[in-house]
Amino acid sequence: MSYPVTGIILAGGKGTRLYPLTRDRSKPAVPIAGKFRLIDIPISNCLHSDIRKIFILTQFNSESLNRHIAQSYSMPAIWPGFIQILAAEQRLEHTEWFQGTADAVRQNLMYLWDKDTKYYIVLSGDQLYRMDYDNMLEFHKLKKANITICVAPVLRKHVSRFGILNVNGDGQVTDYVEKPAQGSDLEILKANAEYRSSHGIKEQQGEFLASMGIYIFTKEILFDLLETKMQADFAGGIFPYEVYAKKYTIYAHPFTGYWEDIGTIRTFFDTMLTLTTPVPPFNFYDANAPVFTHPRFLPGAKIHACTMNNAIVCEGAIIQHSEIFDSIIGIRSIIRDHARLSRVVMMGADYYQFGNEYYHQCNNDMQLGIGRGSNIEDAIIDKNACIGDSVQIVNLNRPANLDNIYGCVIKDGILIVPKNACIPDGTRIP
Repeated sequence: MSYPVTGIILAGGKGTRLYPLTRDRSKPAVPIAGKFRLIDIPISNCLHSDIRKIFILTQFNSESLNRHIAQSYSMPAIWPGFIQILAAEQRLEHTEWFQGTADAVRQNLMYLWDKDTKYYIVLSGDQLYRMDYDNMLEFHKLKKANITICVAPVLRKHVSRFGILNVNGDGQVTDYVEKPAQGSDLEILKANAEYRSSHGIKEQQGEFLASMGIYIFTKEILFDLLETKMQADFAGGIFPYEVYAKKYTIYAHPFTGYWEDIGTIRTFFDTMLTLTTPVPPFNFYDANAPVFTHPRFLPGAKIHACTMNNAIVCEGAIIQHSEIFDSIIGIRSIIRDHARLSRVVMMGADYYQFGNEYYHQCNNDMQLGIGRGSNIEDAIIDKNACIGDSVQIVNLNRPANLDNIYGCVIKDGILIVPKNACIPDGTRIP
């Protein structure tokens, strides 16, 4: 069977603003919602959109990402397609690593060419959203576009985070500025009123159109563009130039559903906590479009004599005599007697620690999970952390940012316990 669309997922970024969550893994490999990874989102969207040929371009800290993809998406021989990792590599004609999004695709053109493919969809590996790419493809065909950029409405206060573009009434892109400064003249970038009205974009959603980092290229255009233009990035180089050069027809496809670019610790933390609300903006419980991930075959969570409200508790967790509020408890999490968690994202563990079959990186006999009588607020606890008994991590006069406090990091007022960290009994951290 022939599939005319090939997916390209860009998964090579350093993710420095998400440090220390990206200290030992790439940004798309960061765990979300207690049991998934960010990379699961674009892969699941592709599979639900019947995109069966998927390339994932990786570069930094890619080992855990590669392992997750291999464990989660090993396709049988009868599968009509593939999910293939293209890691950055040095070759005789090109000795540099990927210099940007466009350069990453450019360096892999020899692998991406396919006689049956008519369109390529380029996706980011670090966003939370659900989309049927078929709708965007139909728009691309209807407009006879060379390039289609998926856009979302944003408020003025957010324009400096995104590529901002404007369109005519038909949706063709007429202006493009990458991350415009707040003090610059933004009036020319205000979204066309006719376009907003025809696509049901309300003013309270935003007066500006932001590129979502989701692009469709007609095959010949993608190859011509990357072989003749040497800019490193699509957003920061190629698109701003090509919009004004007018060599290619570039259209904007609107998306008004939930979409969040997971770019900072604060964004990550707030986005995760919204999932614990009764009706979250992103629905992991949609039976018609489930998010795929590594099937671990864990037992159900075991909860004994606990008080909980607005909590997600993932499989394999064991919680005893504790209080959990507005928190995510990841796979294999162990929470011992009389602990209290409020506004905590706990990523869980990669293994159980029963008996002495596992010893942790710290040279002591600490146990995985959270110890007795510990109180934790406004924190992210990365995988395999050991938090001892009577540890107090409370948001009391906490500084906005601090690089190293008992091995932890504070960013945007959120305390992050890094992966494999050990916090001894009785420790007090603001």
